[in-house]
Amino acid sequence: MGEASASRKARVLVVDDHPIVRQGVAQLINHEADLAVCAEADSAAEAVRAVAESRPDVAVVDLSLREASGLELLKDLKVRFPRLPVLVLSMYDESVYAERALRAGARGYIMKEAPPEQVLEAIRRVLAGEVYLSGAASSRLLKRLTAGRPREVQSPMDGLSDRELEVFRLIGAGLGNKEVARRLHLSPKTIDTYRARLKEKLGLASAKELLRHAIQWTRGAGREP
Repeated sequence: MGEASASRKARVLVVDDHPIVRQGVAQLINHEADLAVCAEADSAAEAVRAVAESRPDVAVVDLSLREASGLELLKDLKVRFPRLPVLVLSMYDESVYAERALRAGARGYIMKEAPPEQVLEAIRRVLAGEVYLSGAASSRLLKRLTAGRPREVQSPMDGLSDRELEVFRLIGAGLGNKEVARRLHLSPKTIDTYRARLKEKLGLASAKELLRHAIQWTRGAGREP
């Protein structure tokens, strides 16, 4: 896969569970001479089906999906369609999620607050086989790599697994155990186990402290799902 030739537009799959956002991204892409949206999806399951049926050249994926974690979708796409480049377009703070997304299989990460022309540049860069990150995110990653040390844990959040981070974000969004379990296709008992791990890793003494901490963090870096 590479950049589209003059005679063929690159086929783009857009995955986002908010219809207005999805339509806006599709409209932006379809105005370009070298890009065209071939399919849209609002869930992880639909995204997998769309890739199999539409064979896009690139996927633009949000991390916030109603029925699954976007990070889990990235891992699934990497296994099922290893040659498909994926660009994450998300509201979530790149300082928290960009490196996680790359480790999960994405080829780039850009925040929704970026200018439209920057989003288009990111799509084209990923199509060309490059990795796309903002200047700030690239600097953080290069500094870590050139230091020659294992991944540095700069905050307690860095020490959480992808699944623990997702549970923490959903708690912060006000979801109870049963709803978190339903979203992640896990049992409420498993969510209880994750809650216990979160309290231990974050040094929190009670469920009330966990909830307060999760709400404060989600309003800043994670935001609403």
